[in-house]
Amino acid sequence: MTKTLDFIFDFGSPNAYFAYKALPPILERTGASLNIIPCLLGGIFKETNNQPPFTAYGGVKGKLAYEQLEIQRFIKRHELTKFKFNPHFPVNTIMLMRGALVAERDGYLEGYVEAGLKAVWEDGLKMDNPQVYAEAMTAAGFDGTKMLEQMQDPDIKAKLFANTSAAVERGAFGIPTFYVGEEMFFGKERLAQVEEELSR
Repeated sequence: MTKTLDFIFDFGSPNAYFAYKALPPILERTGASLNIIPCLLGGIFKETNNQPPFTAYGGVKGKLAYEQLEIQRFIKRHELTKFKFNPHFPVNTIMLMRGALVAERDGYLEGYVEAGLKAVWEDGLKMDNPQVYAEAMTAAGFDGTKMLEQMQDPDIKAKLFANTSAAVERGAFGIPTFYVGEEMFFGKERLAQVEEELSR
């Protein structure tokens, strides 16, 4: 039986970019399928009283410097040379995430995720600007203007909040969070454990 890896996902996390880019060899080795679940990281933080690392650890001497060291190690190990920290960070991702649900509904989520990650974490675009969003998605082969209209669907908006609440109920407190069945794994540093679980 093919195993499924659930990925609690938001474009706003650089670690979501890193994890997504590192996943293909793991999925290939284990024969697992990837199930991306679009959620709002800000909503998860709010519901769990969590904070982003630069806020939570900003006063801890050496902590953020070490986080940057780990990022550079991860980039080097996985050859993620196209990564560029977004100059507009933190970017409000509500349009991107509603768009993900439109793409999921219409059957092109994988391509959309690739395009969105590229726009945010390689091209450094301000993807909470509707014009920038529409242009970037159209350049990626989608109808960006139509997507802006489609994401106003009340069902799309409701599903994003439902996904976010369901992720919190499941135990998620940040992104990237992964599930193999009921087993939860948080952070890009847990990918080896994810692979072990998928290989069982």
